Amino acid sequence: MKEKRKYMEGLVQEECLIFERSRDGKRAFSLPKSDVPRKEPSQILPNEMLRDEIKDFPEVSEVDVVRHFTRLSTWNYGVDTGFYPLGSCTMKYNPKVNENLSRLPGFALAHPYQGDKLSQGALRMMYELAKFLAEIGGMAGVTLAPAAGAHGELTGTAVIRAYHTKNGNPRTKIIVPDSAHGTNPATTSTCGYTPIEVKSNEHGCTDAYAVAEVMTDDVAGIMITNPNTLGIFEENIAEIAKIVHAKGGLVYCDGANLNAVMGVARFGDMGVDVMHYNLHKTFSTPHGGGGPGAGPVGVASKLTPFLPIPTIEKGPDGYYLNEDRPDSIGRVISFYGNFGVMLKAYCWIRSMGPEGIRAASENAVLSANYIRASLRKHFDVPYDRLCKHECVFSDAKQSAHGVTTMDIAKRLMDYGMHPPTNYFPLIVHHAIMVEPTESEDKAAIDRYIEAMIAIAEEAASDPDLVKGAPTKTKLSRLDEVQAARNPILNWKKEE
Repeated sequence: MKEKRKYMEGLVQEECLIFERSRDGKRAFSLPKSDVPRKEPSQILPNEMLRDEIKDFPEVSEVDVVRHFTRLSTWNYGVDTGFYPLGSCTMKYNPKVNENLSRLPGFALAHPYQGDKLSQGALRMMYELAKFLAEIGGMAGVTLAPAAGAHGELTGTAVIRAYHTKNGNPRTKIIVPDSAHGTNPATTSTCGYTPIEVKSNEHGCTDAYAVAEVMTDDVAGIMITNPNTLGIFEENIAEIAKIVHAKGGLVYCDGANLNAVMGVARFGDMGVDVMHYNLHKTFSTPHGGGGPGAGPVGVASKLTPFLPIPTIEKGPDGYYLNEDRPDSIGRVISFYGNFGVMLKAYCWIRSMGPEGIRAASENAVLSANYIRASLRKHFDVPYDRLCKHECVFSDAKQSAHGVTTMDIAKRLMDYGMHPPTNYFPLIVHHAIMVEPTESEDKAAIDRYIEAMIAIAEEAASDPDLVKGAPTKTKLSRLDEVQAARNPILNWKKEE
């Protein structure tokens, strides 16, 4: 029998709170004695700008500071640490060269208040990036302003509302399939619309007949995610677009999963009127950790007048920011968006080219289908058909032994890998969503497949082992429900 690989071994450093490491009189730095008269902060700054001293502020040495944060960093798991199959969001490797290019002094030291004449390089980059994104999505115009995917959704839906209002009726409803991203219903509600859910059919796609039944003159449009959260391409999207357009509605496509189709198909050619791009997932900015992000929005030609201000234009004297747009929805962010994220996306697109972008999509799709085909005998696949960038399993086979999706995820940590997305999408009971991305090689994917097969075998032969996982991590299984309901946000020094 083939010897099982060792996935995880070595030393895990213990580390306490920085407050617990505090010792009276310790200092992390020392400065020479001041050679100017001392002044109290209140003599220099107004009282409203001063804060009270922090009670029990930790006093530690320089070595303790460095060790504390270094040890904490070793507890963090990221794509540079190992395989990261988190589904629904593109967790790929992002070339470090793009990080370096985004720090070039001419860009990193630029300031938006320095004016158009002194910002020609930055404006040109943004102008060309918008053109590249428009070409990739099949859109007529693109705004770079939104700072995240959900912010892009909000901006795009506001454009839809402005368009209908201009035509005399903002309408009151928006259709949202049950396989769409979870932020879609929240976005529609925030923009004053009532979301109408339509169910997926037996193939995991939005049903065109279901859309036709609820599409009325009071529906502003539909928000559809393509590929959807099952990783399945919405094969009825062109027909759905015709149904929505026939009633005067608009089609919004959530582009968070664009890495499955970019360079292969364009949403604009499918009848999509509005879409957002996640630069922080698909275009070379690491995703996760709370930011930064960027969610540019592309629109069809009839919607370009409503894009937020300022837009970046090119005139006889160079590039400039145009705020003279009477039908615009206005500003959606301070300045012009998250510039560093845009720059990394620009570098990535220029370095990849059309062939490289298409290859990235093809590799993502190949990887996901390889995993689906390799694990279908060991895990339930609710929609066992050709998928795109991600595939979805469930714990239906393991639940017979009392093993759940959460148990499987925790046990995977013992094999040295980050768990996939759990319990989402909601239309699959106890879902396990896996996205291998385009950048993992076959050896890494094979190791993941071996680990999942091993866990499936353990669930049948020794379910208590899986239910007790993880056993090799810094901490064993935590009470996540209790942590969420009663988080400890302050540390109190014991008397």
